[in-house]
Amino acid sequence: MEAIYELSCGKGFTRVKEIAKKLGVKPATVSEMLEKLAKDGYVIHKKRLYVALTDKGVEIAKSVRERRNVLVKFLMMIGVPKEIAEEDACTIEHVLHPETVNQLKKFVRFVEDCPFDPKWLEHFMEYCKSGIHPCLKDKCIVK
Repeated sequence: MEAIYELSCGKGFTRVKEIAKKLGVKPATVSEMLEKLAKDGYVIHKKRLYVALTDKGVEIAKSVRERRNVLVKFLMMIGVPKEIAEEDACTIEHVLHPETVNQLKKFVRFVEDCPFDPKWLEHFMEYCKSGIHPCLKDKCIVK
């Protein structure tokens, strides 16, 4: 549904061929899934013409997109490269409990809204690079 949402932005619809290309699957696979989504009321699929999301489908697609964006932002905050963060977010978004996603959303918003870069986040990045906690650097503590 997210792919349909992205492809149909602006014009309000897309085609099976475009969805298949974006997802890297065969058009027959897309058509099969569209039948299920249409039966559940998420899409309108007029064979050989167009595919459009219903209001219910748009709502779900936006929710999935927001969920993925939160996960990507969180993963990037802890130092995961963007390409890997996007791939991992796509994988883990389907298995996280809604409450976990809600807490991650709050965390990401909290960090983004900080009036300055949080010192602890800088310390974490330094720790990731060196393996030594910056707060313990001056003490002779080896773990």
